[in-house]
Amino acid sequence: MTEVARFHILAHIFISLIGGMLLLAIWYNIRKRFRHILEEDESQKRVDKGLLHLSLAMFVWVLSGIWSYMGAAFGWEGSLIFKIGFNLLSTFNNLFLLLALFYFYHGPAFIYNNPKNIFRIILIIVGVMLISIVILLVFGGNDEIYGIQWGTLPDFLLSAFLSYLLALSLYRTFSRGGLQLVAVISVLALLLMFGSQLSEVFIGLRNDFTNELIKIIAKTSLIAVFLVLATSWVIRLASMPRPQEMTIQFMDWSLVKLNIPSKDILNQHIDFGSKTTQYKNLLKLAARRKYGEGLDQSIEIGAAGEIKSQTYLSRIIDNINEILALEAEQKLDRRDLFTFIGEGRYRLRMIPENITIDQRLLEEFAQGAEAIYRRMGQGL
Repeated sequence: MTEVARFHILAHIFISLIGGMLLLAIWYNIRKRFRHILEEDESQKRVDKGLLHLSLAMFVWVLSGIWSYMGAAFGWEGSLIFKIGFNLLSTFNNLFLLLALFYFYHGPAFIYNNPKNIFRIILIIVGVMLISIVILLVFGGNDEIYGIQWGTLPDFLLSAFLSYLLALSLYRTFSRGGLQLVAVISVLALLLMFGSQLSEVFIGLRNDFTNELIKIIAKTSLIAVFLVLATSWVIRLASMPRPQEMTIQFMDWSLVKLNIPSKDILNQHIDFGSKTTQYKNLLKLAARRKYGEGLDQSIEIGAAGEIKSQTYLSRIIDNINEILALEAEQKLDRRDLFTFIGEGRYRLRMIPENITIDQRLLEEFAQGAEAIYRRMGQGL
């Protein structure tokens, strides 16, 4: 093994190790200091482990670097056992990145907090790993044919798909948080990471120095992006209103009084005016939260739900921000007022005791809902 090769491999190991340790430390601190926010409802014990899985992916990079160092030092690089081990480590890396996406609020809808789909994708990842191992076993490790290393092709295609999902999630997260430059850098880092894997499949693209340099740049950039992501999550959690401090009072049709001291919204009156759909949806969520029990405190949102699209939740927040003419640091986010509890269901974050609904207003709303259900032939 040349000195240049030794430098590149050791650089990969220590960069990944430091990045993984930093992410793990930040995750532990978040879990310790913000547990009351992450687990605000005892019926929904849920700690955001996105950072944990990102740190585990970094540690897999460390193991991969150690495996590569051992392969180069002892001449195993072309052996069957080395290729199978490298394939297994790549599979675990993809798996932890996928599990991290499960917690990305701006991740693809079919993954974010969707246990059924995440389980299916995990099965696909395991299937791809098995296909790669079968190819290696069939060729006895000599899988380089027509300039293509076929044993790495299935994992390469899977990595391309996951890189796309991760790039999309990071871009959405940073761009919607006002960090456009970081959003662009995250996409470029993932493109570089993907590009560095081309040489593992196509023999003609192999240039050890260039490929290793690209990997170091890509990994360092991606770890830096993950650290910025962790910092943004800490800031987000620290500024998130507490359910106990928020109060809402439905005073009349279209008229609401809202109190969120941490956002400097002090007993502000909000007149939805002609935006009756947003008002009715907010009233429906408030009534369920105050008078429902268990799962009945939430509403299913989607094509088959009572509220047809998540867009309606965003419109409620947008209207409140617009009507109150809030400054940038005051503006509410959808997560400030609504909690996603899984399987397409959302509920109001405020505790039931802090929700007040005028009795006559409630009776009118209930009568209107009963008439609608009666027309639908479903009953109330």
